[in-house]
Amino acid sequence: MPGKPNKPNSSGDLTFYIVGKRRLQNELIASYLTKQTGNECFLLESIHQLSSCDLDPKSCRGLVFWDCHENDSKKLLAELRSYARTENSATRIVFFNVPAYFELDKKFILKGVHAFFYEHDSLNIFLKGVQSVLAGKLWFSREIMSKYIFEHSGSETPSKNTGGNLTERQTEILAMIAVGSTNEEIADKLCISPHTVKTHLYKIFKKINVPNRVQASLWAAKNL
Repeated sequence: MPGKPNKPNSSGDLTFYIVGKRRLQNELIASYLTKQTGNECFLLESIHQLSSCDLDPKSCRGLVFWDCHENDSKKLLAELRSYARTENSATRIVFFNVPAYFELDKKFILKGVHAFFYEHDSLNIFLKGVQSVLAGKLWFSREIMSKYIFEHSGSETPSKNTGGNLTERQTEILAMIAVGSTNEEIADKLCISPHTVKTHLYKIFKKINVPNRVQASLWAAKNL
């Protein structure tokens, strides 16, 4: 649906906003997403249209798909910072058509970018990632998350614990969560039961004051 968005429907369903100037491609993406998810889609040429549109801030629950075609990281980060000053906290951002040369900065994750889809990613990968974001997860490669979780340690284990009262095991589990490991994968690697992993996660979330894995990953990206 092209043009300026109207208010999301009264049911409170998550609304999709596709940002970019390639109208034909984005209309096709909007049609595909609506068909696959049932969510309403609107097209915008600029991210700033979302900030200035006549949306009720209390009901605005959006997932923004931002076309990164032929954009460099510095320009996108500047626009993201400008948008973040007026952004509703319920809005999540997905970057798509990310060029292979794009330099990922940890600041993108900290500013609310929940997923990166590259130009070479398949349609199936795209839909799988979208479903993951809708389920409250981040969608980044483990290589990307590992780089920014462990960039100062030079190893597979965090070198410091800025959480203060996190135990060594809890820090280890938090780092694995941040790079996308499932509870089962953590249990297998650490030779503990999935139930024990859940217990650790409950205590970790409480100590760092976050409600879920996404926020824990963002906390880890900033603090580990």
